[in-house]
Amino acid sequence: MTSLLRAALAPVVACVLTLAGLVAWTAAGAAGSPAEVEVTRARVLLPSNPEATAAFFDLRNTGGAADELLRVTTPSADRAMLSRRVVRRGAGSMRMVSSARIAAHGTLRMSAEELDVMLRPAPRRLRAGDRVPFVLHFRGSGRVRVEAVAVRPGAVTD
Repeated sequence: MTSLLRAALAPVVACVLTLAGLVAWTAAGAAGSPAEVEVTRARVLLPSNPEATAAFFDLRNTGGAADELLRVTTPSADRAMLSRRVVRRGAGSMRMVSSARIAAHGTLRMSAEELDVMLRPAPRRLRAGDRVPFVLHFRGSGRVRVEAVAVRPGAVTD
């Protein structure tokens, strides 16, 4: 019987020590927190043609876990697609992407040189300062509603 108790004692002690370590790790705040994305700037370019324009968002993840932007929707355009500029052999082109990752405690700043949201067709009758509603859909943070300000091309770097 004592040999049976000794055999059972090692796994029980290991479990108790592991549990105590996890409790201490969580109590110290090291276990992290869920992703929490906020939009710090939202802009949509005044269209130069009716076929398409682009929207740009600065995204800040204040949470302790990475998140992923899955898609963007707006009632102002039939399609809103994530697109990334790709340069090969000195020539640039646009490629649609299915998502964009935002690191824990990280920032993703969209721009015409990197990642943007292509809108087809372009919203009609926009003037500088008009507001366009968007919903950004994230894997962890869910839906984030935001209004983008219409700006002239060249103003997205402000």
